[in-house]
Amino acid sequence: MAQDHSHKNYSHTQRKITARGGHRTTRDSNRRTLSQNFLVDPHAVELLMTVADPAGTVLEPGAGDGVLTRALARRGAEVTAYEIDPLLAAKLSAQIRGEHGIQVIRGDFTNAKAPRTEFAVVGNIPFSATARIVDWCLRTPALTSATLLTQREYARKHTGDYGRWSLTTVLTWPWFDWQLRGHIPRTSFRPIPSVDAAILRIARRRVPLVDTRASYTALVRAGFTGIGGTLRASLHTRYPGVDRALRAADIADDTVVADVHPHQWVALHSALIG
Repeated sequence: MAQDHSHKNYSHTQRKITARGGHRTTRDSNRRTLSQNFLVDPHAVELLMTVADPAGTVLEPGAGDGVLTRALARRGAEVTAYEIDPLLAAKLSAQIRGEHGIQVIRGDFTNAKAPRTEFAVVGNIPFSATARIVDWCLRTPALTSATLLTQREYARKHTGDYGRWSLTTVLTWPWFDWQLRGHIPRTSFRPIPSVDAAILRIARRRVPLVDTRASYTALVRAGFTGIGGTLRASLHTRYPGVDRALRAADIADDTVVADVHPHQWVALHSALIG
């Protein structure tokens, strides 16, 4: 069965925990429906902190039991932790009461109002909400970086680790750098999910690679239509001079769209649009 790694929930655990009589408790149901897999490996926590290098204002989606929340605060960050599960949110709020630099908000992170000043996002996010959380980050003007524990497949797909590039990555490349910064085994979580995780780092570029977002976006979307099977076939009827521009960007005529590196898209846009 084909898997849509951007939207599906792949956090099903190896063992189904049930209460007496075979009935799920509220907590068990929340773990399944909210894709809750808590990070328990201190080495993984430390690796995530090293990659994130948190400072200043940090928003944490899916705080869970607060392992990352406290680690972020110990690094000196001012943490606003979002937790959609009311039971976990209440428990974490009680546990951190009086601790400096931590605020817990019960609610869906993707409905949060973003700060107007610079901030970062760091979190062990629910696999089922990955696409929505990433989209929220990419739309937020003051975001400096997002360091996220995601499904490994998602991180590899969106950082070119397979040698192919996703539409989302290419569309945002002039403004954001996408990096795969480490693999986290599924045994680092409880309950244990069915797949490994990875650290995805999305960092805003201080200087964009493209000046005009509208023309770049139109070019990329035209290329990803897939008409004719190659990038040249998708573009040659829409953009005069595309053959010259492809040569300037070092893109062969028979190159399929997904094989074009984001930097080549930037060069192609420069050659076509200026």
